[in-house]
Amino acid sequence: MAIILGIDPGSRVTGYGVIRQVGRQLSYLGSGCIRTKVDDLPSRLKLIYAGVMEIITQFQPDYFAIEQVFMAKNADSALKLGQARGVAIVAAVNCELPVFEYAARQVKQTVVGTGGAEKSQVQHMVRTLLKLPANPQADAADALAIAITHCHVSQNAVQMSESRLNLARGRLR
Repeated sequence: MAIILGIDPGSRVTGYGVIRQVGRQLSYLGSGCIRTKVDDLPSRLKLIYAGVMEIITQFQPDYFAIEQVFMAKNADSALKLGQARGVAIVAAVNCELPVFEYAARQVKQTVVGTGGAEKSQVQHMVRTLLKLPANPQADAADALAIAITHCHVSQNAVQMSESRLNLARGRLR
């Protein structure tokens, strides 16, 4: 069993999603958004850090998964996003959580089946995969999708390791 915290970072809205993985079964534990309504960036970063710490304390995750930085059209936006990611990662590291990063296209490919999926498609698939009664908010859905991606990637890595071990022992299942 593992609990995974997924984070969709943003300097104004940071989505989070928490799921439990037992074998191949995924279950929803919680999700939402950390909203920073103050104007100055240092205060927003402080709120993001505090929010992530609160979520970690509440859910006690085993793994922390976050979206990688993408190249934004606006350099200022990319820098702010990087800083928001940074404080979220620092919160995870301070709690001694292993940190995993996933590209947005990889997350969409894993959850929807295409790297160019729309936000509404991600929301729908997250709802379906986690058997939710309604679509989660867009940022929370993205965070849940990041957590789901971590489960799939880690599951595949374990299977590949087992196959290599069996091959090395002279038997393949």
